[in-house]
Amino acid sequence: MAEKIAKPIGLTAKPTRPQEFYDSVKRKFAEERDLRLKYRPQGLSQYTSELTGNLSRYEVDTYAEAVPPRDPINDTVECLFIGGGFSALLTSARLREVGVESIRIVERGADVGGTWYWNRYPGVACDVVAYDYLPLLDEMDYVPKDHYARGPEIFAHCQAIAKKYNLYELATFQTTVTSTVWNDAEQMWHIDTDRGDRMKARFVICANGTLSKPKLAKIKGLETFKGHSFHTSRWDYAYTKSDLSGLEDKVVGIIGTGATAVQAIPGLGAAAKELYVFQRTPSSIDIRDDWPTDPNWARRLKPGWQSRRREQAKTEPQMTEEQKARQAVMSHEEKVRRQENANMEAMMKIHERIDQIVKDKATAESLKPWYMLMCKRPCFHNDYLPTFNRPNVHLIDTHGKGINEITKKGPVFDGKQYEVDVLIYATGFEVQKTGIYNEIKGVNGLEVNDKYRDGIRTLLGIHSQGYPNLFIMGGYQASFQFNLTDMLQAQGDYIAACIGYTRSHGYQSLDVTPEAEEWWVQEVIEHRGKTSRNQECTPGYYNFEGEFQRRQDGNYNGGFFQYCNHLNEMRARIESTFNFVHKPLSSE
Repeated sequence: MAEKIAKPIGLTAKPTRPQEFYDSVKRKFAEERDLRLKYRPQGLSQYTSELTGNLSRYEVDTYAEAVPPRDPINDTVECLFIGGGFSALLTSARLREVGVESIRIVERGADVGGTWYWNRYPGVACDVVAYDYLPLLDEMDYVPKDHYARGPEIFAHCQAIAKKYNLYELATFQTTVTSTVWNDAEQMWHIDTDRGDRMKARFVICANGTLSKPKLAKIKGLETFKGHSFHTSRWDYAYTKSDLSGLEDKVVGIIGTGATAVQAIPGLGAAAKELYVFQRTPSSIDIRDDWPTDPNWARRLKPGWQSRRREQAKTEPQMTEEQKARQAVMSHEEKVRRQENANMEAMMKIHERIDQIVKDKATAESLKPWYMLMCKRPCFHNDYLPTFNRPNVHLIDTHGKGINEITKKGPVFDGKQYEVDVLIYATGFEVQKTGIYNEIKGVNGLEVNDKYRDGIRTLLGIHSQGYPNLFIMGGYQASFQFNLTDMLQAQGDYIAACIGYTRSHGYQSLDVTPEAEEWWVQEVIEHRGKTSRNQECTPGYYNFEGEFQRRQDGNYNGGFFQYCNHLNEMRARIESTFNFVHKPLSSE
């Protein structure tokens, strides 16, 4: 029996109504976007990720014991990863294959796993099919338990990878890299940490993730709340209990209705005495078509089955000759209009589902998203919408404003005080460019974000000229993939090939040429801005909360297939793409 195929309603809708209908919907989208921009014109600065002073408690690791004392580390490794999530794990596996033995992971948490270490809130799961999302299934001889994997299974998979490839041996946990500085005389990176370490590494891979540093909305009085509070990425099970029974006599408030909140709210609604959900902008909620893995299907899988799935994912859909002919005679405006109409039809299907499930009409209207599908991260859940039929669950729709204030008793909106025992912040993460807690200084001491001040400049989103032997994973100017591990696997394969080539040819370092970097910047610019979709979207982290963006300061939008072609092209032209140093320069 073959794997069943889930078909979310958002991917199957077709435009069937008069153009006037779609025009009216698009006007509504613009009105809702403008409303939110009027209330919060400050863009990204409406949040803070500088969690110091009284706010530092929102970043404390609730899953680990106190940091054990140890002596500072003063040694040298060949490859050092900043971060211990899937980027580091799957790239390390490839590095082992090209003969690299000296690999260190430096991780702020107390174990590997990255986002799956930090995010352990109730209901946590991946919304990408597990057979595609979990990497290295061929190498690990593992088939996920369900069509969509839950957080604990994914975290355990990360640990299993680290054990298989002996990555725990040199790993340094509960340690934050604070400084990464290139020493040109030694042709080495010098790495400092918050534990007093002074390490050296020949190659450094920034693998700290795109959404890693928790952030809080800047709300008046946030620090005055006298009840219990925490961020979803630091879930306090000592307070809630593992089965959430600690909330049965508690009034709970949760701020945010993004992807994390959508998964956590059903459990909170079932457990809490009362639950208040504070919403600024609703998420799109599609069907989560899940099932246990068919053991007969799993048993019949041939070796290399996931690799073949990944190769298929890189292939662009092929149009028939008839489709090509229809496309050829369409104007650009007509193509955009048809795409937009299909997108709006998909969103109307999501609206219809809300009406079918949510009994209270006012609540149903508040839960309807008014923006193009994919303006914000799409969500898939079967229990989120029914949760609002519970008598103890109350949606506080702020209509784009957000909460006005937090007092010692709890949130205030439009003059009404909501008294809660515990306040949970589902306010997301800082969108990372390069480095989080870390200053990265390359040739001539230039900090990488100072270089980016006038526009991000990379090759493939991986290299930046002036930062030899530095590789960035999951950063801007790389391809955007909803299944992030597809892109990370492609990058990991490429990075291992670059390091393998450098080592096998007797080179000490490689640095991208200015010409190759400029070519990629222009490629990114060319493939962004073909439509005004980004500016027309409601504010969210996909569009910098509505802030103006330079066209080069985002993802490469030429498609994953073409991005992988470019990775292969750079590997084939490696000698003309990079400047190599044959041996360490003399320090005299």
